Amino acid sequence: MFIGSSDIKSVALSDAVNQLDSFLKEGFDPEQDGIRSRLDTPQGQLLQMPSSWRNYTGTKLLTITPANASSGSPVIQGVYVLFGGLDQRPLAVFDGGALTNLRTPAVSVLGALKLMAPGPKNLLIFGTGPQAWEHVKAFSSMITINRVGIVGRNAAAAAVMAARASAMGMTSKVCSIEEVSEADLIICCTSSAEPLFDGSRVKDTAVVIAIGSHQPDRRELDDALLARASICVESLRSAQLEAGDVIQAMASGAIPGPDSLIILADLVCGRKQVQTKQPAVFKTTGEYSRFWGPSVVCSGAAGQSAQ
Repeated sequence: MFIGSSDIKSVALSDAVNQLDSFLKEGFDPEQDGIRSRLDTPQGQLLQMPSSWRNYTGTKLLTITPANASSGSPVIQGVYVLFGGLDQRPLAVFDGGALTNLRTPAVSVLGALKLMAPGPKNLLIFGTGPQAWEHVKAFSSMITINRVGIVGRNAAAAAVMAARASAMGMTSKVCSIEEVSEADLIICCTSSAEPLFDGSRVKDTAVVIAIGSHQPDRRELDDALLARASICVESLRSAQLEAGDVIQAMASGAIPGPDSLIILADLVCGRKQVQTKQPAVFKTTGEYSRFWGPSVVCSGAAGQSAQ
C-alpha cells in the first residue's frame, strides 16, 4: 500500500503533536534506536533512518539535492517503508517528503509547548523554504500569534511568504535580523553554515527552535545564545553526531557537555524542567521521523475514513 502526499496532508497537525506526545509517554526511547547513515552522492546525499519498536520496523530513505532549489524540484525527496507483524511483512510505503513536512513542525510545536510560557507570541522565522512555511502554518494553528516576521536572504521570497501568511489572516511582514530582540519565538529553517544572528540579543523569555543544520560543520545558532540557554534535543546521541550547533558549542566550551542537555522525552514525561529567566533552545535533528510518523498517518487516515 502506498500512502501519498494527499493522505499525509489530511492529518491534522494537532493530531500529530498529540500522537508524538503519547508515543514518548509510552516509552519510545530514541537513544536505543538504529544508527542513521549518510552517503555522499554526486548530487548531494542519501540518508537512511531505521527504527524498530514492538512489532513494527521501518526506515526512512531520503535524498538531499541542494541544486534542486534552483530548478523547482524538492530539495528533500524520499520514501518511508514500514514492516510489521511477527513475520515482518511489508505493510506500507509512505511519501517521505510529505511525512517530513508533517513530522518536523509537529516536533517543533511539541518542543515549544514544553519550553515556553503560555500567552500570545511574536514569531520570527528565518528562512523562506517549505519547512519555514510549514512551521508558520503549524504554529499559527496551535498557539496564538500576535505577528509573524519573515527573515530571508531572498527579499522577494520573504515578501511572498509574508503575503501568504497575511492571506491566512495573520499579521505578517518582512523583517530584518535586528528584530530578533523583539521575538518571543524564533524558528530557524535555513541551510546556513554560520550563525544567523547575535544570540546575546535574544530575550531571556524567548524560545528558539533550530531545525536547519544537520551536519557537524554547520550551525544556525551562536555560542552567545547557547552559553546562556537551556538546551533541549531529541536525542543525545544524534545531537552529538549531527547537530553542528551543539557540537561546535561543546568544542568551544559554550556548552559544558552532554549532561547539560535536556532530552525532549524527559520534558514530555515530566522528568526534567527547563530553567527560568534564561532563553530556551530546542535543537532538532529529525530523530522522530523514523517511526512515529507512519503511526500518526495511519491513525489519522483511519480517522478520516471513519468520518
